[in-house]
Amino acid sequence: MQMLNILNKEIDLNKSAVLDDQLTLEEHFDRKWSIQSGEWRVEGGWLTGKKQTGSGLLLSRDDYPGDIMIECEARTVLPSTHDIDFMWNATWDTEKEGRTAYIVGIQGWMEGKAGFEKLPDYRLVATTPLFNFQPGHLYHVMVGSIQGHCFLFLDGKLIIEMTDPNPIDSQQHAKIGLEVYGSHVQIRNLKVRQIAWLPRQMSYTPEF
Repeated sequence: MQMLNILNKEIDLNKSAVLDDQLTLEEHFDRKWSIQSGEWRVEGGWLTGKKQTGSGLLLSRDDYPGDIMIECEARTVLPSTHDIDFMWNATWDTEKEGRTAYIVGIQGWMEGKAGFEKLPDYRLVATTPLFNFQPGHLYHVMVGSIQGHCFLFLDGKLIIEMTDPNPIDSQQHAKIGLEVYGSHVQIRNLKVRQIAWLPRQMSYTPEF
């Protein structure tokens, strides 16, 4: 049994059903994704995105409501060194050209940080500069949220988590997305999972 531990919760990966594993197949690209900006394509099993400056955004056509996790392998394409970004619990407002979503940035914020932002107002942000990111390295990414409790695992290690006291309505806002920001990235084996989890009992063992 593979368990992912976050604060007061344990995620059972074996019971977290795969909702979609067709997102990085070339024959399904046009049906699965909507390009908002940037250059995106699937070739040789890799979903590639790039934009030299600013944001390049790819949004799912399908909805994935509830507590979900995005799982994949991802890397920057050298000489690109930053910004592998994912979003979930998302919708796109065509009139305002903006979005509601949780976003995770890996090697972002112009200072090499990993962390989360909540859109549309960007008032809830949590970041850390402590992750030792390696450009070009292929990372196993697991990212998502449980009722607003956001988490990021890279290569099986919990990097950062954040709890939102006013969670996004994951039934109303249910798309996922990928983003580059002045970067060039490749992603493969992308899956969307419905998170199965249990409360986790935590306590200290007396030390003296």
